[in-house]
Amino acid sequence: MPVKSIYVAATRQHVGKTTSTLGLVTAFKNKGIKVGYCKPVGQQSINFNDLQVDKDALLFSDVMDFELEADVHSPVILGKGATAAYIEHPESYNYRSRIEYASQIMEARNELVIYEGTGHPGVGSVVGLSNADVAKMLHAGVVMIVEGGIGSTIDMLSLCMAKFQLLEVPLLGVILNKVDSSKTEKVAHYVGKALKKMDIPLLGILPYDRSLAFPLMKTVCDAVNGVVVYNEERLANKVEDIISGSLLDTARLETSDDLLLVASSRMVDTAVLKIEEMSKLFNRTGSPLSGIVATGPGELQLKSLNYIRKHEIPLVRTSLDTFGVVLKYSHIEVKINRATPWKINRAIQLIEENVNLDQLLDQVELNSLSK
Repeated sequence: MPVKSIYVAATRQHVGKTTSTLGLVTAFKNKGIKVGYCKPVGQQSINFNDLQVDKDALLFSDVMDFELEADVHSPVILGKGATAAYIEHPESYNYRSRIEYASQIMEARNELVIYEGTGHPGVGSVVGLSNADVAKMLHAGVVMIVEGGIGSTIDMLSLCMAKFQLLEVPLLGVILNKVDSSKTEKVAHYVGKALKKMDIPLLGILPYDRSLAFPLMKTVCDAVNGVVVYNEERLANKVEDIISGSLLDTARLETSDDLLLVASSRMVDTAVLKIEEMSKLFNRTGSPLSGIVATGPGELQLKSLNYIRKHEIPLVRTSLDTFGVVLKYSHIEVKINRATPWKINRAIQLIEENVNLDQLLDQVELNSLSK
């Protein structure tokens, strides 16, 4: 029996749930369907125009151009201390009724509502709102997002889908994300066979796209506990790769952009001046640098300050050494957000090109809207 809404869940955090949801919402909208978005249970909230909303709901309001209503698009937020307070006095909270109200409003306004889950399937269980509980309450079918592989992917899917199956929540299909393009055919074959035995459709395979993993300078600055010295207004610069001040790669400086220079405080000036010299040799009008992190103690004496100011390169200082910065950088978990428009566009493209939208839509009964 067709469902009337879609619930996007994931096997764990950071596997591409928001990215996939964004792509699905926009792809269906591009098909002429009136689509609504809701994040029933959020964990990370922000204040926006005196509203306390989930950060993903704010992102979607920007992309889909709707007026954000906290009680409709972000009805429940389990922020710091919320779960302990609930355990102490569960009778004081009306979480389920908030979600039901949001659902009624959203489904009355839209032909199709796509709900975005939070974290792994068990998140929210402490207040009776696991992803499976919420999907069941909403009478939604589930699309599961999982990182692509073979053995580990099938094992994780089996574990994470069990709760949904226990509650008899319809499973509409699986999207494999971040699959090495050289292994797509092999992954499709073996995971496809395993899912066929489970009677669950494989809706699509999204290739790993390195651009979706690019952090912003703001993210780097936060990761290294840095202090901005120059050009703070350019912290939205994206970072594609790191170069070391002590070992500058000539070829990369000629052909690459959006590089992060990491150098000890005493070496920053020497490195920047050398990069400026190389840029002139390569006839580059701009700078290959999107940011600079000066590491460790020492005074910054910048003969290169004119270059830094001219190209508006944000310079950050940190007490970490160079190795510490590289280590922190390698562990950055990058999320799609309002400051990364290139990721938004790429997410939409990946879904439209690689997911069988018609197969998913065949399992959904669109709501009839009153004129």
